[in-house]
Amino acid sequence: MTTKHTDHLLISQVSIDFPTPQGPFRALDKVDLRIEKGEFVSIIGHSGCGKSTVLNIVAGLYQATEGGVILDGREVNEPGPERAVVFQNHSLLPWLTAYENVELAVKQVFKGKKSKAEMREWIEHNLTLVHMDHAMHKRPDEISGGMKQRVGIARALAMQPQVLLLDEPFGALDALTRAHLQDSMMEIQATLGNTVIMITHDVDEAVLLSDRIVMMSNGPAASVGDIVQVNLPRPRNRVAMAESVEYMRCRKAVLSFLYERHGRKTVSVSVEDEEVQPARDNIVTLKPSTAKAA
Repeated sequence: MTTKHTDHLLISQVSIDFPTPQGPFRALDKVDLRIEKGEFVSIIGHSGCGKSTVLNIVAGLYQATEGGVILDGREVNEPGPERAVVFQNHSLLPWLTAYENVELAVKQVFKGKKSKAEMREWIEHNLTLVHMDHAMHKRPDEISGGMKQRVGIARALAMQPQVLLLDEPFGALDALTRAHLQDSMMEIQATLGNTVIMITHDVDEAVLLSDRIVMMSNGPAASVGDIVQVNLPRPRNRVAMAESVEYMRCRKAVLSFLYERHGRKTVSVSVEDEEVQPARDNIVTLKPSTAKAA
């Protein structure tokens, strides 16, 4: 079991303004969040609430106008290998194999620190971790969308980050593939104990994967509206969880926040076994996924 320490990652009074012809546009206003080591935190909210902006500030891709981010006592001012990002688009280089795509990240972080043999072993280890060792020598156009995303996750993990940042990593995948990758992510996090921040539109995904769910108020000047603690034991089984009182409590709390307290006009609902695909805008699935992992 991973030992947790308070304030591993501190997002302190973070505000950010973007320039517009009409003047500064405040996207985030005084966002405060403390994340423990080894914790899995999902950030959920309607489109335009600044979820991805928070993640980009933690990644060092954006600079906060006010406030800041502290990781293990050090201020975050720029991108670094201790914070690896996985986007919805896998961003693999199409002319390189899965192995070579991961190798690029490993060389960037470990060149001069690991021997060639050690780097090769480390690359293969991370591809095995995401169940891609059988296809490591295939190029992106030779593998499925889910497999591409597995390679993207392997590339991020190979950097040995303290914090893994996931920006809707499964949003473009079909329901069954998404379920498989969610299960893989739970296995990986249980094995490695990484701190994880995930952006999502999917309520059930957030409850399944998270220790806490951070719900953002609607923008502009978005902030943390409420936080739900998910008191579900691990390892988690999606089928068993559907009957859990705690699962339903968490799900109801998030839906109440999104739909009643901070509602938008469109909320998509799953019907029977047909799950609505999450998109970039205003999509919340209301029915627990019935997909089973292989």
